[in-house]
Amino acid sequence: MQLASKACARLGIKPGPRLLHVRIGAGTLQFYRGEQLVRAYPVSTSRRPPSNVRDSLGTPRGWHVIAERIGAGQPAGMVFRARVPTGRHWSEVPPGPDGQAPDLVTSRILWLRGLEPGVNLGGDVDTYSRYVYIHGTNHGDRIGEPLSAGCVLLRDVEMIELFDAVRAGDLVWITD
Repeated sequence: MQLASKACARLGIKPGPRLLHVRIGAGTLQFYRGEQLVRAYPVSTSRRPPSNVRDSLGTPRGWHVIAERIGAGQPAGMVFRARVPTGRHWSEVPPGPDGQAPDLVTSRILWLRGLEPGVNLGGDVDTYSRYVYIHGTNHGDRIGEPLSAGCVLLRDVEMIELFDAVRAGDLVWITD
């Protein structure tokens, strides 16, 4: 994508071989290798409007990088708490007090770090310190709806497929 190359030049970073483009309004994550679209995945993003500000619970916009890949080798549906596998599948987690299944981080985690100082890096807009991830969800049947508290959610099987195809350092561009 030529736009990615221009953004990389502006940010002073080297473009990588892979790019994830999250389109909030369209509810998609497009996975590119070079200029080639490999796959488009349906996703869910925040219940709230997009926002880069701490405590907004909005999905942050702009250029990011995959800072950490967490969960390799775990079974599909594994629940994570504080980025650590709990040893339980999401189906083993009891419903909350309201009788509804809680929103869980499942299967794999791609932890994002912003690349744009003052936009999504540093201070009150730091994506990494907000713990914004691309991750699996126990609500795979609701993908496409606004569901998260700022993260990008995929169905477990698709999350594992994407996780296996990307590396730390790959670019992630999140747009409206």
